[in-house]
Amino acid sequence: MTGVPAPAPGGTGRAPGGKLGAAAVSQAGLWNVANVLTMLRLVLVPAFVVLLLQDGGYDPAWRAWAWAAFAVAMITDIFDGHLARTYNLVTDFGKIADPIADKAIMAAGLVCLSALGDLPWWVTGVILSRELGITLLRFWVIRHGVIPASRGGKMKTLAQGTAVGMYVLALTGPLATLRWWVMALAVVLTVVTGLDYVRQAVALRRRGLAAERAARAASEPPR
Repeated sequence: MTGVPAPAPGGTGRAPGGKLGAAAVSQAGLWNVANVLTMLRLVLVPAFVVLLLQDGGYDPAWRAWAWAAFAVAMITDIFDGHLARTYNLVTDFGKIADPIADKAIMAAGLVCLSALGDLPWWVTGVILSRELGITLLRFWVIRHGVIPASRGGKMKTLAQGTAVGMYVLALTGPLATLRWWVMALAVVLTVVTGLDYVRQAVALRRRGLAAERAARAASEPPR
């Protein structure tokens, strides 16, 4: 005896609610706290844009609300990845949606600020070009390995978030001057870490190709 009850006449022998149970497990995997925070950040992107551009984009009160939405989005960026790694909540959705949400909120802030004339377009171009280039580099070397996040990259993200947040607020006087320097630091870190990422990507690809050639040579029969 196997200990498994025989299927009822006309039954399939599968556990009751097999498909439904599998769907429930899949759904539970998707709807975890880390993914919910990522979804919240995605929803905050259009909300942030609408708030920032209210009344022509120059109303201090609306810009304060836009800053609040931006701040919440940046804070959730810190927690969702940490929760996913700590509590084993990593999902395919999170792997795709998290970087999209990160870049979307930053791109929205930069483009809107440049469109309003608060931020030079070349700053937006440098930052967005770097982010797009690094994304393409990841695909270029992904079969050879993953380049871990560096301390410089984390500093770059912090500087960018702080600078954009300060530009969203209607600051005047010394704080307006300070935000210029914070943005300058963000641009420098963006360029420096981008070049370092290119260096690491090229080195990783070379090592990967060398390992592949060595593996092929080892698998060939001796002549």
